[in-house]
Amino acid sequence: MKMLLLCLMLLSGARTAPTDSLLVITWNIENCFDWQCDSLSSSEIEFSSRGDRHWTRKRFEAKTGGIAKTLLAAADRFGRFPDVVALQEIENGKVLRRLVSDTPLRKLDIGTVHYESPDPRGIDCGILYNRSTLKLCYSAPCHLYDSCGRVIPTRDILLAVFACPGGENIAVLVNHHPSRLGSSSDTRRAIAYARMEVLADSLLTAGVCKRLVCVGDFNTPMQWADPECRSGSLKFNGKWERIDGCALARGVRVREEVLDFPFLLTHDSAHGGLKPLRTYSGPRYLGGLSDHLPVAVSLE
Repeated sequence: MKMLLLCLMLLSGARTAPTDSLLVITWNIENCFDWQCDSLSSSEIEFSSRGDRHWTRKRFEAKTGGIAKTLLAAADRFGRFPDVVALQEIENGKVLRRLVSDTPLRKLDIGTVHYESPDPRGIDCGILYNRSTLKLCYSAPCHLYDSCGRVIPTRDILLAVFACPGGENIAVLVNHHPSRLGSSSDTRRAIAYARMEVLADSLLTAGVCKRLVCVGDFNTPMQWADPECRSGSLKFNGKWERIDGCALARGVRVREEVLDFPFLLTHDSAHGGLKPLRTYSGPRYLGGLSDHLPVAVSLE
């Protein structure tokens, strides 16, 4: 009931949000697969109801309901629903559509952006955006290429250009750079970062926008734009790391905050302190949302 009341409050006041700032939430939501697929790859099958993990509709709805709860908690903290929610590790567009139609988010006017990527695990980037504050002008998937010009089988960079209430466009590039596993991982992440920078420069040079932000999971420790933001977004081998957030911004000032809501955390019995409560630990279902914490990026 509290979530429903918050949705109604945000809906009624959505158009009163300030036009000189934008709120972006970026979050890797850990293998958010649909519970039904017409065809599954060998890597996806373990997440289906036919696999060892028994990924069911009930568990899917628990996860999407928890994601909605988190976004509404962020809206409560900042006094407004995010203008953009950049998500990593979603399986398909149906996941996004169910997130905005089958949870309390259905009370809000939220649009979605998604394209299938060549990632062999079947995980992509996606965007939710607040249609009360932004108008989608253009979107596209942006492949990564190796030195021979071949498409690298990994997550695309997702581009979306929005018209803001003040009349200017802003481009959002959502990234999920290759993981740190494997001997060629450093090279592939360097390619991803270089591709992101080329896309940013091209958009600005072509006059597509004057403001731009690159957010996501970069799988590389980052320094926050806000030096007071010291907490991490992921706990790796007992240590907090900052690999999610904003890696590049043009024409805007950025402030970042890790959203460490208590319901996203659990006790770390191996290393002490707290850690994100993830959905699975190996084949064991834990009932959490992600091994990453969401990061709020405020653009001024």
